[in-house]
Amino acid sequence: MHSEKENKTIVINDNTIARGENKLVQIKIARLPTGTLIDIPVHVFNSKKPGPTVLVQAGLHGDEINGVETLRRMLEQNMFQVKRGAAIVVPILNVFGFIHFSRDVPDGKDVNRSFPGSRTGSLASRIAHNYTTQILPHVDFAIDLHTGGAQRNNYPQVRYTEADENSKSLAEMFNAPYYFPSRLIAGTFRKVTFKMGIPTIVFEGGESMRFDEGAIVAGMEGIQRVLAMHKMLPKEAKPKKRQSKQLEKRRWIRAPRSGMFVPSITNGAYVSKGQELGVITDTFAKKNRKISAPFEGYIFCVNHQAVVNQGDALFHLGR
Repeated sequence: MHSEKENKTIVINDNTIARGENKLVQIKIARLPTGTLIDIPVHVFNSKKPGPTVLVQAGLHGDEINGVETLRRMLEQNMFQVKRGAAIVVPILNVFGFIHFSRDVPDGKDVNRSFPGSRTGSLASRIAHNYTTQILPHVDFAIDLHTGGAQRNNYPQVRYTEADENSKSLAEMFNAPYYFPSRLIAGTFRKVTFKMGIPTIVFEGGESMRFDEGAIVAGMEGIQRVLAMHKMLPKEAKPKKRQSKQLEKRRWIRAPRSGMFVPSITNGAYVSKGQELGVITDTFAKKNRKISAPFEGYIFCVNHQAVVNQGDALFHLGR
């Protein structure tokens, strides 16, 4: 990482963004079979005063559109006009997945399992390589926006790297309703940034291919809080602090049998030990199986899949 004392010029893909300049640049990735060139759009806001450089990104999984809408609104409302340092904003990282309504790229690989990537590797690996080499060398800390996958709805939450106290501090600044440490997975964006010494948090809110207004607003406010805490925005731009809960004990509650799943608890709610959370029933109204909370805590993810198989994750419970 560079020093905050430097008056820095940012160079991405041979595009120069001088101090005091805002610019939209493109990282060329590949072409569609039709010959259409696919680029990753990168918005850069470089202030005149020295300070940290933050990367805010969404759409690493192409079907996770809440983060895309979060950054679109913030760009539309000029919320990244930083007064010190720089903001690099990437609303859609996985353009291929976005246009195909898919988590992955067309070859079936997950970009978020392909970092740091390879210049001569698969499509997902090439995207990760270009991003790692073009963007990350400029970054002091990062915020990565996601949603739940496979019809799982995540209540607004932030995940940080337990071995990185700076990422925990970022999570506390973001001030989502819930936050907790999360292990590093090989090939992920967060693992490569950890190795590069870039504190990173992952904000999760809502579910794939569906807008969630609460998650979008929580994301916008959290990003503003982090920028304001780093004195990159005026004090008046900082949203009010909410009560945030750190979850220490967490468990997935899974389906004990296959059938039709009907949840009876609201996502984000507090539940007591033994409280009924939902029911699994067969299609003949012959057998019902109640799902109960194994301990008291907060529900921070609910599966909205109507038909489930034995072992499917139904609720995420934290205390």
